[in-house]
Amino acid sequence: MSIEMTIRALRPADRDQWQELWRQYLAFYETELPARIYDSTFHRLLGDDSRDFNGLVALSGDRLVGLTHFLFHRHAWKEEEVCYLQDLYAVPDLRGRGIGRKLIEAVYARADAAGAPSVYWLTQEFNHTARDLYDRIGVLTPFIKYQRA
Repeated sequence: MSIEMTIRALRPADRDQWQELWRQYLAFYETELPARIYDSTFHRLLGDDSRDFNGLVALSGDRLVGLTHFLFHRHAWKEEEVCYLQDLYAVPDLRGRGIGRKLIEAVYARADAAGAPSVYWLTQEFNHTARDLYDRIGVLTPFIKYQRA
């Protein structure tokens, strides 16, 4: 059952609710960050550089119930930029009610408007709830992520 919600760009007045949602998102991934990272990330999300981070939020009434962070970047295999959806979070008490889907669709719309033919994201293998949605709204690729030790 979906809920009434609005998807819109992140605003300066959202800071406290955004920070709590992002803290919960990071906790799910067993990550804690210092306050200065919250400050710099929020500042970049609100900036006017289209190639920097972008933030969208889902609202139900006055309550932020979800967030997504994404960015556009060049890709060696394409002339157009591609879109990386970095963070996606919906509050636990409202999961399964369309928040994640609406946020992803909003990123798809932003990518289309920017001429980016591709939107991609990563998740952890054990994130079964999110993967149920991702399997319906995206295509699982065979890539495996590595990073510097």
